[in-house]
Amino acid sequence: MKALTMNDVDMKGKRVVMRVDVNVPIHDGVITSDKRIRAVLPTIRKALDAGAGVILLAHLGRPTEGVFEEQFSLRPVAAHMGKLLGMEVGFCADPLNGVECRPGEVVLCENVRFFKGEKKNNEELAAKYAAMGDIYVMDAFGAAHRAQASTEGALRKAAVAVAGPLMFAEMEAATKLLDNPERPLYAIIGGSKVSTKLTVLENLLKHVDGLIVGGGIANTFLEAAGCNMGSSLVEKDLIPEAKRLIEMARERNVILPLPTDVVVAPSFERASEAVTKKVSELSAEDCAFDIGEETAREYARLLADARTIVWNGPVGAFETVPFDKGSRALADILADCNAYTLVCGGDTVAAVESFGVASKMGYLSTGGGAFLEVLEGKTLPAVAALADAASK
Repeated sequence: MKALTMNDVDMKGKRVVMRVDVNVPIHDGVITSDKRIRAVLPTIRKALDAGAGVILLAHLGRPTEGVFEEQFSLRPVAAHMGKLLGMEVGFCADPLNGVECRPGEVVLCENVRFFKGEKKNNEELAAKYAAMGDIYVMDAFGAAHRAQASTEGALRKAAVAVAGPLMFAEMEAATKLLDNPERPLYAIIGGSKVSTKLTVLENLLKHVDGLIVGGGIANTFLEAAGCNMGSSLVEKDLIPEAKRLIEMARERNVILPLPTDVVVAPSFERASEAVTKKVSELSAEDCAFDIGEETAREYARLLADARTIVWNGPVGAFETVPFDKGSRALADILADCNAYTLVCGGDTVAAVESFGVASKMGYLSTGGGAFLEVLEGKTLPAVAALADAASK
């Protein structure tokens, strides 16, 4: 990644503005998971240790732009962050009219999505963000794919714009994956719909040695291969695209295995009636919700020789027993293999964490949509802005 980092600038006595990702779940004013807050603490401490004052910009949820909504206020995040840092974290409700922040202090500003022009990347708003400090740090990889005032526009308006440690690590991981992976390289792409990951699948076929599809995506591919998937989720209109990708894999000598057995039930609500069936034996009433044990064993055999594996998207409805077994089996395979394993996407990270094997993965990406766009071969707006800033 071409960008300046915090190590390249003198922060002593400076006001450092950081765009961070603290978009955490809050219910009745209580933060139910502070993982994203904890992830950014080292970046904040790095600036404090260098003698800077830290002004934090972030978003929370999807409020109506330009309208204050109490449920989306970042005030509870400031209080919680203060407890984690062991110091007071100030809160600025109206940062556009000035932020008081001296060296050694931390101030979290109100939700940037409360300000008109954020989503449309308004230049005037971006300039105001940039003018809040001497150095602008982009460390919100999860929002790096959005060309918004705080994520892209401010980087271009700032006197000095640098990548934070989280941002840099994410892009380094992506670069390693696509440009210089240790081979064989396998990708596991799950999820409900081909339509949401069509470009990802097509781009990955240009890079990988093997591509494993799961979830509803696999159902559509199986129909494209001539199987009758009963009442399973299948995107009928994308069957021609699935056929094209199967042919593309064949032409490029990419291994593209499809499930041979699946866990089926009459409906999601009737999970207690689930049974495992061969794909060739499904009835019109059967609905597939997970891969079967035979398929999981075949995937384990294929992945045994892999040196790099990227996983995005569970291969079944892992939140509900017994549809968790396929994703659990894959998680165990990745945890015990000799490959460099990169897990991305909120559901996939949540799955490996719930299975207790997150610590055994090589890298857990904090950005779902952003990492998917990298896998699609796109240049993220924030990455382009950081590269341009480094060239000034």
